[in-house]
Amino acid sequence: MTHRSLRLLAIAIPLMLLLVAAMVLWRDPYSVIRADFARQRMAAGLSRESVRVDDHLWVYAYSDDAPRGAPTVVMLHGFTGSKENWYPVAQRLRGRYRLLVPDLPGWGESQRIGGRDYGFAAQAERVDHFIKQVAADPRGVVLLGHSMGGGIAAVTAARHPREVARVGLIDAAGVRFADNRFGEQVLAGKNPFAVEDEASLQRYLDTVFHDARARPWAPWPASRIYINQRRGDAQFEQQVLARIGRSDESFLPGKAAAAIRQPALLLWCRQDAVIDPSALELYARQIPQASRVLLDGCGHMSLVEQPEKVAQAIETLIERGRTQ
Repeated sequence: MTHRSLRLLAIAIPLMLLLVAAMVLWRDPYSVIRADFARQRMAAGLSRESVRVDDHLWVYAYSDDAPRGAPTVVMLHGFTGSKENWYPVAQRLRGRYRLLVPDLPGWGESQRIGGRDYGFAAQAERVDHFIKQVAADPRGVVLLGHSMGGGIAAVTAARHPREVARVGLIDAAGVRFADNRFGEQVLAGKNPFAVEDEASLQRYLDTVFHDARARPWAPWPASRIYINQRRGDAQFEQQVLARIGRSDESFLPGKAAAAIRQPALLLWCRQDAVIDPSALELYARQIPQASRVLLDGCGHMSLVEQPEKVAQAIETLIERGRTQ
């Protein structure tokens, strides 16, 4: 092959790769974000699996890299969130415990079925079935929930104590916390988390993060792809928010929490602008045996802003009184 042919080949191959990438992006724009999620998952040392539980297909990340007999930890994400929110914490717990990090039905990669109820009670029953089918730990699991996932975890732990040995509620929804802008907007029928353009995306990030250094960086075209995805989810988000934030089910987790007898953890951030830290004490009245952790310098996304301290609190919950 001549030098001229080699030079042409060196030009043609990158052009062909760019063309293929452009075609993939055109046919499936969200593949860019999925690829980054896969990178994050692998960096955390997690694998990916799917399973059908009743009528929903669940997608979850997991790690079985743990000592024999290690507890199983199940992590539930919050409203508009996904399993990826837990990866920084999961990375710090991997190797000590068996980890299951699902996308809740209706969210992320898991199946969404039109007309179904995705409120606290319905999701708690689905989580119970997921635990029975996938976790299969006769001692019960350590169930952790963030934000909306915290409310779901509280209901699950209260109603299914045989499946849940310990529970951790992190910045959890489900109680009537002190008024703040987020709560007022929810009660007024709005979705404070709605993302429709670059400005509302920035407002969303400003609301959930206190530490600017922890905020995810999403350059174009990822930011535009994410915005389009959230615009497509707007109706679903409002339906769920109406159920968990404005219905007779809004405070179900706080009421159900009175039945939680298991060892428990309540963890908040002092600067949480979504679920005001006053919620910690409201939950503590219902779960007096719970240990309480109030972090400083973080907002609603403690999982990402201070994952080391969150992981340490979870380890304390798991190891407290545990026999080998």
